[in-house]
Amino acid sequence: MSEDDEQDDDDYSEDDDEGFEEDFEEDPSDLFEVTREVRTVCQLCGGAGFVANPVLAVISGTPRTVDNGRSCPHCEGSRTFTGLIPPL
Repeated sequence: MSEDDEQDDDDYSEDDDEGFEEDFEEDPSDLFEVTREVRTVCQLCGGAGFVANPVLAVISGTPRTVDNGRSCPHCEGSRTFTGLIPPL
């Protein structure tokens, strides 16, 4: 290997991530985004933010079960918790 080949390899050693921290914006609504802090997905709703709420309804004279959904009582709709929280 010659000295010229080694110099070519060093051309790519510069840090391209300079200024990345200033441009980085976290989106709290994105469940799958990689964040700086550790997050735990809500164990009750599975990260959906709501749980099933089946109620009896009469539609066109026929009784049926309708699932409206309601805000998750554990995470209150936020879908995640900051930190590591084991399921209880």
